[in-house]
Amino acid sequence: MNKLFGSLAVAIVAAGLSAGAQDTPKQEAKKAGSDVKEAGKASGRAVKHTGKAVGKGTKKVVHKTASGVEKGADKVKDKTRQP
Repeated sequence: MNKLFGSLAVAIVAAGLSAGAQDTPKQEAKKAGSDVKEAGKASGRAVKHTGKAVGKGTKKVVHKTASGVEKGADKVKDKTRQP
């Protein structure tokens, strides 16, 4: 008998806690809106970081290409000099 009342009490408390934790549709809409806003912000930050990385990589490539062109130009210059 004691176990029955104990189990019943636990079930009532659990049901009460789950019923009290439910949100209204307005609160759910607000949460969904803020989730979308945070996702947008995260996407913006990711794009910004990706853009910076691409810019850095492009700069490296341009500088390496320029030094390679310079080196090639020097070789051609040496070969075309008249003694």
